Amino acid sequence: MDATLAPRIAAQRRARLNERRRVMTCLGILLLAGAGMTLCIGQSFTPPLDVLRVLGGQDVPGAGFVVWDLRLPRTILSVLTGMSFGLGGVVFQTMLRNPLASPDIIGISSGASAAAVVAIVVLGWSGVAVSAAAVTAGLGVALAIYLLAWRDRVSGARLILIGIGISAMLDSVISYVLSRAPAWTLQDALRWLTGSVNGATLEDALPVLASLALFGGTLFGLRRNIEAIRLGDDTAAALGVPLARDKAMVVLAAVGLIAVATAVSGPIAFVAFLSGPIAARVVGPGPAPLLPAALIGALLVLLGDFAGQHLLTARYPVGVITGAIGAPYLVTLIIRANGTGGSAWTSRP
Repeated sequence: MDATLAPRIAAQRRARLNERRRVMTCLGILLLAGAGMTLCIGQSFTPPLDVLRVLGGQDVPGAGFVVWDLRLPRTILSVLTGMSFGLGGVVFQTMLRNPLASPDIIGISSGASAAAVVAIVVLGWSGVAVSAAAVTAGLGVALAIYLLAWRDRVSGARLILIGIGISAMLDSVISYVLSRAPAWTLQDALRWLTGSVNGATLEDALPVLASLALFGGTLFGLRRNIEAIRLGDDTAAALGVPLARDKAMVVLAAVGLIAVATAVSGPIAFVAFLSGPIAARVVGPGPAPLLPAALIGALLVLLGDFAGQHLLTARYPVGVITGAIGAPYLVTLIIRANGTGGSAWTSRP
């Protein structure tokens, strides 16, 4: 072996790692800049110094209520839900090695949505009760999909097909319930289904923050084993990874992130689907882009909400904006798969 080969390989790895750190630093700066923009700009402009004074606890006439009570909760909830969707989505795509293996494609978000619609329209629930129903249903649907896809082991293609089928069934349930809904509950259900951070409060952000701390911490703690699983079950088992336990923990954590975020903000379309592939293109080859995908997800929700509120001729919830971005990407992915004989379906995110 060439004595200079090992140092060259080590140097290349260090270069890739440094590049990855620079990209993540840039993403963090963009996120901070986006958050600052949303705190300053609204129906009126609040100078950045006044925003900092409000955040520091000072009483600034004409800015305190607008920044602290209206803009800050919306900004925080946008960042936290975006991170939850982005992280949960990229974990599914990484484990199953398929860009379509996103919670909003394979039915998990549809399960939470169906439960919430039934709770709002049929049972007349609101608030925490609707959120609890959505979280429980999201976890239940994920378990059902996992069990139905099990045959000796879980096949990624089989899980995706079963998930798409269950998603279609749940979407039909949603359509039926909405068609029978009285006018006074129909608007609430439609508003929830669109995916929105309108009317956000700091209390709304607390369960999402707790979910990120618990489930996100679990995923980052298991990131080495996720990398092994990414190489295939046989390779992971040969490396000593306890597949059954770790897969169950990873799926539970990813579903928990998606379910809690969906329960609070509704199913914000395509954020979980888009974050992983965008992050992979931005940071390049290497380990699964867990943190970059979380940052991308936060940027998508934060900037999507800002665009929907301030950059268009009418006001739109963030779910409308992200849906308009994600739908063309899905079509592009399908066209690419057809043009390459299906290889795009198994590409790593």
